[in-house]
Amino acid sequence: MYAYEFSVNTPLIYAYTGKFKAPSPDWKHANFSLMDYELFVITDNCLFIADDNGRYKVNKGEHLLLSPTPNNTRYGYYPSECSFYWLHFSCPHDIILRNNIKTLNPEKNKLYIPIQGVLSAPEKVVILMKQLQDSIRSNYDSTFENYTTTTILCEIFNQFFPWRNTRTSNSNRQIYNDIIDYVKLTINRNVKVSHIAEHFGYNEKYLSHLFSNIEGLPLKQYILQEKMELAKYMLSDTNDTINQIALSLCFSDSHNFMKAFKKIVGFTPTEYRNAYSKRLLYDK
Repeated sequence: MYAYEFSVNTPLIYAYTGKFKAPSPDWKHANFSLMDYELFVITDNCLFIADDNGRYKVNKGEHLLLSPTPNNTRYGYYPSECSFYWLHFSCPHDIILRNNIKTLNPEKNKLYIPIQGVLSAPEKVVILMKQLQDSIRSNYDSTFENYTTTTILCEIFNQFFPWRNTRTSNSNRQIYNDIIDYVKLTINRNVKVSHIAEHFGYNEKYLSHLFSNIEGLPLKQYILQEKMELAKYMLSDTNDTINQIALSLCFSDSHNFMKAFKKIVGFTPTEYRNAYSKRLLYDK
């Protein structure tokens, strides 16, 4: 897997950002010279885009990072009826292209961002990008914009390099990863710790203890936090009602959902939606 290595001793430099939705099924990305880095996060369907380094098919839940190599041009090579968030930024230092990043020992203050990959939690990246867009509309200063841009890259990096206890055995790490995958797959169901333990054939207390040792968070609490992350995405990027969101996350009613959301996030769902309702839409 190829990835770009960024140093974050100083923040990245924000250029511009937005959300795009294809106006028709036959839309193609326009032909533009790439003067800075461009990050895509696909939120619906599939983007077909190319640059001088190759062609890319980027599916929902994936990201793509294109680089400003000399005279690089990006263009759509096939119709793409899709939606995505996008972010342009530059870097105050030279960038290194790395290969086989899974074998690297990540250095302090370095980010390794794959050219393309499946995000384990795309909604977390989208929420940060919406917060950045809201800051632009609210006329925040460039320092905030630069550090938020850097935070977005940090989130992507940590989704590919989750920090884990190095003393954890390979077998326990695999169980942990399997639990994470299972929770994400079943997040729209009324999943409980007992269901997960039964699914994997382990004692409930043992599984909870193993997960807590690695994650630093009880499994029950992790499930709830993941539901709240998805709820934040739905509140900021859909027109679903609070009751619809509560039902889709298997809460018994909207009152219980609102109570849980306020406890975890610190805002009511309505307050959160109002805070991050601004959106920047630009043609591509």
